[in-house]
Amino acid sequence: MRRILRLMLTAAGPYAPQFRTTLRISVAAALVQAAAYATFVPLLAELSREQIRAGWAWWWVGVLAALVAVEGALRVRESAFLYDHWHLVTQATRLGLGKSLRSMPQQELARRAAGDLTSVVGNNATTAASALSSLSTLFVQLVAVPTVLGVVIVALDWRLGLVLVAATLAALPFVRQVQRRSNTGFRDVNDADAATSDRLVEYVQGLPVLKATGQAGADSPRLMPVLTHQHGAQAAANRSAAMPVAGAQLVVQLAVVALVAVGAGLVLDARLPVAVLVAVVVTAARFAEPLSLAATMTKLFELSEAALSRIGDVLDVRPLPVAPGGSEPKTFDIRFEDVTFAYDGQSEPSLTGVDFTVAERSLTALVGPSGSGKTTITKLISRFADPQSGVVRLGSVDIGAMDPDELLRHIAIVFQDVYLFDDTIRANIALARPDATDAEIEAAARAANVHEFVDRLPRRYDTRVGEIGSALSGGERQRISIARAILKDAPVVLLDEPTAALDTESEVAVQRAIDNLVADKTVVVIAHRLSTIVGADQILVVDGGRIAQRGTHTDLLADAEGRYARMWSAQLAVRTWHVPAAGR
Repeated sequence: MRRILRLMLTAAGPYAPQFRTTLRISVAAALVQAAAYATFVPLLAELSREQIRAGWAWWWVGVLAALVAVEGALRVRESAFLYDHWHLVTQATRLGLGKSLRSMPQQELARRAAGDLTSVVGNNATTAASALSSLSTLFVQLVAVPTVLGVVIVALDWRLGLVLVAATLAALPFVRQVQRRSNTGFRDVNDADAATSDRLVEYVQGLPVLKATGQAGADSPRLMPVLTHQHGAQAAANRSAAMPVAGAQLVVQLAVVALVAVGAGLVLDARLPVAVLVAVVVTAARFAEPLSLAATMTKLFELSEAALSRIGDVLDVRPLPVAPGGSEPKTFDIRFEDVTFAYDGQSEPSLTGVDFTVAERSLTALVGPSGSGKTTITKLISRFADPQSGVVRLGSVDIGAMDPDELLRHIAIVFQDVYLFDDTIRANIALARPDATDAEIEAAARAANVHEFVDRLPRRYDTRVGEIGSALSGGERQRISIARAILKDAPVVLLDEPTAALDTESEVAVQRAIDNLVADKTVVVIAHRLSTIVGADQILVVDGGRIAQRGTHTDLLADAEGRYARMWSAQLAVRTWHVPAAGR
């Protein structure tokens, strides 16, 4: 429970002080409740006297009533956290997760499935808030009330107290078994839920392909295995704890029977007043109730711990460190100085001893085979990761000494695979600068050749683009992403082959948009079509994580045996390729 409490305090975030106060109030309420039950002893003792002293009897009734009133007031204070802070804790947890995801190193983020993170931010955050608001106070009652009542019973008669102590010790192994089985079971359930969520996202996004291949429907081989596994994990988690729960409850019930039997024997031997036995039995019933409930509630505690652990796993990921001595870059040239980088779990580095300089306001093209390290170079420039050795500089500043958010203020990125949000065209362009005016957004759209197709739409810039931009063509999506980059107006532009998947007409429109984007910028472009970068100031041929060649298009063609010349010849040959007629 110390572990769960630590996780709860982490999840409570800025509301941890209020959570601690609520726990203190809950402890006080549980102690007052136990004291109220303890008043039955003197009250029943007084009522069992031959000469009942009415004044004393009413005194103890008054004490009981006062304690119940105090407990009620404390419970009202305790419930304030549930009603006033539950939704705030949920919101704070999700905001904390969002902040952690935003600062998380890109390779760590890429390691996590989208469905898994959706499950953490959605279901696990809700479960965590419920644990804070309800289960935490319930746990206090399950511990505090039996503890105080147990002390009262031992004080009344050590022999009856010994029966309850023995019963508690006998029930504990069952509770521990429930805890162990539930812990494993609910972790498996959480993993299965995350896998199912991830596969559902994949299924929805890939539905056109699944339909085309006849793999859609309830028995889809992409969906059924994870659904079956999820059902099996849930059933196994419930079955595994059933017998230990029943065992713990049986032990507690037998304890009450044993207590009555021992007490009856003591009364018959005239070694225990009947009033004390009655009071002990009443108190023991309240003592046994939380113990019996604890066996069942352990499953919920373990479910909460599994959810809290998954949240803590995301919150504990450390962002990229910011080295001391950073400053604002004065110029925007880019330098790689003996840079070596390997992804986590990779046996061989993706880049080894890479050195080059991109002059300010120049265009450098990265070419080479797939997997050679081109995309890794752009990721290091934007500080999605840090090299294991060497330095990447923007101007004269080591970007390792710059906050990633501050660095990205100076960089605009246009990816090959465009991601648009299910919002309006205006909103998607304005992501680069939320405070931009409509006139500035339209100017960026005109520069990116977006205005020409937007003007034909019924709602123009207020047209929704659909999920991931599904209502638009590939060329239209790409031009919107370029408009976004133009609006940002960053001094450094990274392009990841933005025309590779476009038809000829769309490529021409996008290329014109790119020309407007890169004017007077420091540009690094990943290129597969060499014809698009013949005018680059510098071409870097990346091969096997190293810079194999560098120079202008003319310089590199002069080396007829070089890698670039062979790539150029191969692409020229492809232009003459044609589909043969049927039957030939």
